[in-house]
Amino acid sequence: MAKERVVTRTATASESALEGSTSTRVTRASDVYVAEIRPKRLQEYVGQKELVERLRIAIAAARKRSDAMEHVLLHGPPGLGKTTVAHVIAEEMGSRAFVTSGPALTKAGDLVGTLTKMQANDVLFIDEIHRLPAAVEEYIYPAMEDRRIDFTLDSGMHAKVVTLNLEPFTMIGATTRAGLLTNALRSRFGIAHHLEFYDEIDLQRILRRATGILSMEGVGDEALAAIARRSRGTPRIAIRLLRRARDYAQVMGSGHCSTESVAKALALEGVDALGLDELDRKYLRVIAQTYGGGPVGLEAIAATLADDAATLEDAIEPYLLQIGFLARTRQGRCLTKAACEYLGVEWKSDSLFS
Repeated sequence: MAKERVVTRTATASESALEGSTSTRVTRASDVYVAEIRPKRLQEYVGQKELVERLRIAIAAARKRSDAMEHVLLHGPPGLGKTTVAHVIAEEMGSRAFVTSGPALTKAGDLVGTLTKMQANDVLFIDEIHRLPAAVEEYIYPAMEDRRIDFTLDSGMHAKVVTLNLEPFTMIGATTRAGLLTNALRSRFGIAHHLEFYDEIDLQRILRRATGILSMEGVGDEALAAIARRSRGTPRIAIRLLRRARDYAQVMGSGHCSTESVAKALALEGVDALGLDELDRKYLRVIAQTYGGGPVGLEAIAATLADDAATLEDAIEPYLLQIGFLARTRQGRCLTKAACEYLGVEWKSDSLFS
């Protein structure tokens, strides 16, 4: 059975017996979220206003009907809160969240085992849903639409089809590459939303809340603003940098996160004023120095950096595109004038369309 994590507000005796199992772990949400920065309720969730409003309406309607909420598809760059949304929905519905991922569901039995033990209105969160094997995906269709699974036992003339009825549940799929989803799967989600990068104001609100949870007293607005500016519009990165700033202040300073100590901590991490780290700069320098500013194919860049092309496309390029340092053309990737000025190299005005 695929490895999965179950988060529930209360654990029954039967669920407690499952604790320690290699396939399933049941824990109390109060234990999971001790000292956790991840919000648990919609009113605690910062940013993504359109998504929050859509979810508030859908959750309220589902609770009035005493039914499961619509299936939800969340797509966008990593670190923007897709997993958090799944836990928030489960908490708002008063149900449990079963967490797994596409690569972990290697065979149909993995999915069947998870779905059959879910109770009414529970949430199944599948991360990297675009990596679901085709054989497993076929079982998801009737589960999402008809709340049943047709499971084939044996093969050949002895084959027998067993129909398993399921409790009403909500499937939440998360992906960083929505284009790889099949149309058949995408069309079965009632709510689909693309998560956007956060602005500095929302990131500062997230950081301010996090300082309270992390017991960081007296952190000034300027220090939080400095972290927010370097967070690439991503809450996960903002929290990571806040923790590094806290560690630096405790070890190298007085324990107080001042603007100066934050700047030193982020410099030690290799994060500059724009939020670019060393890998970002290597990526830009390869295009500028090795390939003359572009155009150049992604595979060539990945080979030069000895890195994975999918990693560059998912983790590096979105932010460079957002800040206007990179252009994608039919011929390949090209640096913009702003990127050349940042690197201190000459910009070839015809490189974008050569």
